[in-house]
Amino acid sequence: MSKAPIAELPRSVDPFKLAEQAVVLEGEVPLMALSRFRDAVHALEETSRCRVKLSFSLDSERRRMVAGELEAPVILECQRCMGPMPYTLVSRFALGLVTSDRQAQQLPKELEPFLTDDFSADLWSMTEDELLLVLPPFPLHDRSECVASEILASLESGDEVEEPAQAPGDNPFSVLADLKKKKH
Repeated sequence: MSKAPIAELPRSVDPFKLAEQAVVLEGEVPLMALSRFRDAVHALEETSRCRVKLSFSLDSERRRMVAGELEAPVILECQRCMGPMPYTLVSRFALGLVTSDRQAQQLPKELEPFLTDDFSADLWSMTEDELLLVLPPFPLHDRSECVASEILASLESGDEVEEPAQAPGDNPFSVLADLKKKKH
């Protein structure tokens, strides 16, 4: 996808008309406007935008479909060190446009159903769904970039991780030992 600035993707369109006309839409969706996605990531920059390209078409059996690409910069939480991790989500997808569950069941396996009204589809909701599907389940920094890599390396080599030394008086059970020494 090109890096030139592009307009905002329309929120609602008539997907069946666009498929009949083989329209290609390119635009951006502000990530802060996608509440479910915003809650699923560690952080977003206020100006973060998802770049989207959607190609509406008819297949050989006259099924209406949309092929799409998206790219979005996000900040995830590394599951190793629990620190922020910049990441770019990228997805390519193919959806069959359907108006009922019966139509969705008749789609070929390579098409995921996208349930729409007869004359309206929410492209921002479609984008949000696709972003949620491509979130990695366990995001991890590269080992060389992770602050927890030293601890991980020592655990893998069998060395013991240094723990802070405790003063003898810091033992929480020392009070019990004192009670045991006293006779009632």
